[in-house]
Amino acid sequence: MTTVATGPTTALVGEVCADTGRFAALADEWRRLHGRCRTATPFQSHAWLHSWWTSYGVTGRLRVVLVRRGGELVAAAPLMLVFRPFRTLVPLGGPISDFTDVLLDDDCTQEAARALVTAVREAAGGALVDLREVRPGGAAERLHEQWPGAKARLRDSACLELPAAPMDDLLTRLTAKPAQRARAKLRKIDALGVAERQVPPEEVETALASLLTLHRMQWEGRGVTPEHVRPRFAEHLTRAVRLMVAQGDAALTEFTLDGEVVAADLTLQSSSLAGGYLYGAHPALRERKVDVAALLMRASTRRLEGTGRTVLSLLRGNEPYKHHWRPDTIHNQRFLLARGTRAAPLLWWCVGYARGRGWVAGFVRGRRGGGH
Repeated sequence: MTTVATGPTTALVGEVCADTGRFAALADEWRRLHGRCRTATPFQSHAWLHSWWTSYGVTGRLRVVLVRRGGELVAAAPLMLVFRPFRTLVPLGGPISDFTDVLLDDDCTQEAARALVTAVREAAGGALVDLREVRPGGAAERLHEQWPGAKARLRDSACLELPAAPMDDLLTRLTAKPAQRARAKLRKIDALGVAERQVPPEEVETALASLLTLHRMQWEGRGVTPEHVRPRFAEHLTRAVRLMVAQGDAALTEFTLDGEVVAADLTLQSSSLAGGYLYGAHPALRERKVDVAALLMRASTRRLEGTGRTVLSLLRGNEPYKHHWRPDTIHNQRFLLARGTRAAPLLWWCVGYARGRGWVAGFVRGRRGGGH
């Protein structure tokens, strides 16, 4: 434990939590900080991160950096140590988390950021710090701004977003004929009698098992994401979502037709945004010409009414059905931070490698599209 900065009245003290039990015990104060960080996404909730670590973490690699003022948590960087092939601190959450970030208390953002920079530098030692998939405006931007050593900022994955607006308003984003077709599809859904209900916390485990089954059926023969059919993913999702639904950080919706569950949707949410994370739909809906995307979109807009959230995120990925709604494209950010002369060359190697891969990917897309 180290005094890393001094505020107007109380010193800010930093420490590193490397013990899974201690990380679990942070739940209440982490939740308070998450609620005081306006840029936080649901992927920075304690329920999500601790559950992810329980299913995916490697013993001895946990490095959660904490900063407190007067005993109250005011900043946190949920990190772990990896070797790929050199020592690097990366965020918890892995590829199944669409956004990563640090947490900073809105009441003392700049002070907390300065203290967190000092604490992260001490925790890193000679390791590189690689913060990927940070949403634009994320708290990690403050870390990057105040970092005194070598640093770089790169563009990361594309994400699609819509404003949190009623369905009728979203339809005005479409031209006349697509909007008319969408309204007709919604009328058909109503005529069929598709009903929706919110799953309570005590039913989450059963409902998630049904969702994952529907998800496998939906993608059968079309290449389901391998991780989505692994037991550890189901265990993580069940453990995290049960608590997140109870705390208002997730919503699980089931859709029934003739008394049978034919579709299910999992949405993760924070104070400013809601994001459709995973859904499953029975192939019979396609046979009955039900537009599942329209079904899910209308349900999402209904859930957002009166919540104060401003963003309906379609999260990462450029699937064609998402573009039907003419969303805005944003790009996550990647922050590379190095302390001292040992880590700086690794940082610039990563920058060069990332840019090289980006150039190759762009070239391949151009060739496939007939460009040069």
